[in-house]
Amino acid sequence: MKGAVHSPPPVQPPEAISGCRSFSLCRYQIRALLLTFIAYAAFHASRKPPSIVKSILAPDPLDSNSFAASSGWPPFDGERGPHRLGEVDLAFLASYSAGMYLSGHAADRLDLRRFLCAGMFGSSVATVAFGFAFWLDVHSLWFFIAVQVASGLVQSIGWPCVVTVVTNWFGDSSRRGLIMGIWNSHTSVGNILGSVLASCVLSFGWGWSFVVPALLIGFAGVLICAFLVAHPRDLGLEFLGSGVEMSSSSSDASNGDGLLEISDGQKSVLSEESSLLQSAHGDGKSYPLSEGEEEKPIGFLEAWRLPGVAPYAFCLFFSKLVAYTFLYWLPFYIRHTAVAGEHLTHKTSGILSTVFDVGGVIGGVLAGFISDRLGARAITSVVFLLFSVPALILYRILGSVSMYLNVSLMLLSGFFVNGPYSLITTAVAADLGTQDLIKGNSRALATVTAIIDGTGSIGASLGPLLTGYVSTRGWNNVFLMLISSNSFAVLCLIRLAKTEAKSWKYKQVSSTSTDPERL
Repeated sequence: MKGAVHSPPPVQPPEAISGCRSFSLCRYQIRALLLTFIAYAAFHASRKPPSIVKSILAPDPLDSNSFAASSGWPPFDGERGPHRLGEVDLAFLASYSAGMYLSGHAADRLDLRRFLCAGMFGSSVATVAFGFAFWLDVHSLWFFIAVQVASGLVQSIGWPCVVTVVTNWFGDSSRRGLIMGIWNSHTSVGNILGSVLASCVLSFGWGWSFVVPALLIGFAGVLICAFLVAHPRDLGLEFLGSGVEMSSSSSDASNGDGLLEISDGQKSVLSEESSLLQSAHGDGKSYPLSEGEEEKPIGFLEAWRLPGVAPYAFCLFFSKLVAYTFLYWLPFYIRHTAVAGEHLTHKTSGILSTVFDVGGVIGGVLAGFISDRLGARAITSVVFLLFSVPALILYRILGSVSMYLNVSLMLLSGFFVNGPYSLITTAVAADLGTQDLIKGNSRALATVTAIIDGTGSIGASLGPLLTGYVSTRGWNNVFLMLISSNSFAVLCLIRLAKTEAKSWKYKQVSSTSTDPERL
């Protein structure tokens, strides 16, 4: 009504504003966590079909009766069949490794959501193309190599993107190991899902083992495109107090009770979202950019020189060699190794291989939890790697005695093999990508992540290739290769583990000397 006096809206108390924003932030954090979990589980599900169909495409390298002319799918039949399967694996993993460095560099510069969607849709097309070889009766080795090269390139887009998104939303390093340990179970969940789907439709023709996972990652790509928010700043949540510069050099000062004192005497609530959205620093400080300044992506060589990057990258080279050998060859090994005197079917072998991934889920979560409690990523990784050696030996020697021992020892092997692999590719990479020397530059994280996982992927490409050749001389030689690889992984982290142990001992001594009750 004209002339009416409108009273201003009631001012909500700071606690109400903080609670509302806290709920909003939590909702978007959960959404980012779930969507990236689904995305990378779908990536791994679409990688699983080649390992499931191996026992159909190629004969048993140790069974002379299986080298009949009718055995296998050309060009993977005959005595060189396992070798060629290893070469196809190499084509995928080599291009994946090379693509990882490029993708990490690009992810720091492109829109993460669109870039991730492009990788998912491209992976769907490449996986379908491999499966169509069944109906089109394709027998050219170069066709399969070309498809796997293309698949490796588009698959490499996924990891730098999802790790960066999760770290954007979860910057609290005190909980990072546990959060990312649980979140990284997407790798094993994807492997399990891919194995089950590919095994269940295998009887209809091996082409279906590729088509079904391809449809899955395509659908997941639609979800990502529609709902993913890659960074809090996309919603205006990065600095909740608009116009307030949270810097020690500014004229504003903290009064010590969780409030920021503004120059005119007013106060602004420093809610818990601010601390969650700040990049993780060892000193807990934020490093804001000056007006008009933009975050600059870190250089490739500069990222390599960051403390801890090289040792963890080379450790992952050896540990990922072991993990991916199991990923690509475990169903084949189970199919051609008698358990309690009986050989399992193709379908049963594929489904049974998921036990290794179940162990990997438990190992990844526990490794993250332990490393958070101890504050020692390197020590946790070394302990898991050391215990993986006797676990692999026992699985090889006793796994064929009975189904019970096979399942138990496979679960134990997955626990110790995938624990450090999961920890290094998630929490460690995020820690190194947000350390003090780069002042929390969020555009450096994808590059550091890509360097660590890309170097690991070089080892991952060698493991399945070497297995294709070494397995023709006996599986004992394969397990010797895996044990040696994990032993080298331990050596890469010995120096960092010693440093962590000294630091932990120093903290214990300091806390004892400053605690009056202990004096």
